[in-house]
Amino acid sequence: MVDRKRTGSPDWEDLRHFLALARFGTLSAAARALGVNHATVSRRVAALEAVLGRVLFDRRADGYALTADGQAILAEAEPMEAAALAVACRLDRGGQLAGPVRLTATRIFADAFLAAHLGQLARRHPAIDLELVTGSRPFSLARREADLALRLGRPRDSDLRGRQVATVGHAFYAGEEWRMRLAAGEAPRLIGFDAASRHVPEAAWLERFAAGRPMALRSDSWAIQAAAAAAGAGVALLPHYLAALHPVLAPVSLGAEPPSAELWLLVRPDLGAVPRVRAVADFLAELCRRHAGLLCAAEREG
Repeated sequence: MVDRKRTGSPDWEDLRHFLALARFGTLSAAARALGVNHATVSRRVAALEAVLGRVLFDRRADGYALTADGQAILAEAEPMEAAALAVACRLDRGGQLAGPVRLTATRIFADAFLAAHLGQLARRHPAIDLELVTGSRPFSLARREADLALRLGRPRDSDLRGRQVATVGHAFYAGEEWRMRLAAGEAPRLIGFDAASRHVPEAAWLERFAAGRPMALRSDSWAIQAAAAAAGAGVALLPHYLAALHPVLAPVSLGAEPPSAELWLLVRPDLGAVPRVRAVADFLAELCRRHAGLLCAAEREG
């Protein structure tokens, strides 16, 4: 129970932990974002509630939800955070290529493409502390959950600075057994997404294409779909960079041209001039240009 009597002035560190919990909704996620343990987040938020004499969160089984008082404090705390970040960014602009940079990308792009090249960045800028975050939900640059983002599709938020760094192409891929069966005239058995993945543009396109066709497997994981196709389960619609990890796979034609997607690199506008953030952004843009052929087009013919 929070004491309704105010006991002093809010501490900025307490507010910072409050902001993280408001954005991420769980103690564990907020703790990961701040680099602390969940007990610290809980203690800091409890301290802020005690100082303000207000209950800021409803504690629920699935996480923390802001109360009306919490929403009001959030509206006041966010401009304070923006001002603090502006001061830090002003100091950073003349600084060295050192310090933390938080990059968010889709899990499959991070696993199947980015991770293999990050050693180059570490050697080029050894003092930069890169954090690569993925997850089931997109991390928001506007809410300062990340500094940089690699996202598919043209951004809708005009406040973010961005540039298209690649086009990601897709094709139907199959292992040797299914390539032979298709060549013999057999109808393909497709590997695709589950119903919960309809928000993915490629999943929606495949759903329309596959109407009435037999499905061999459905999964929300592109990695699982690729592995299943490599094991001979059927024919999968895959990004070229992912299919390239499975030498047994080769592109096949099913009479339709699968969609491609623009890959955009986005940066928070207040960080565009910070040297370490700009260095990571330039590295990512260069990396995508260097591997444009792999990202955009199939390298093997089936």
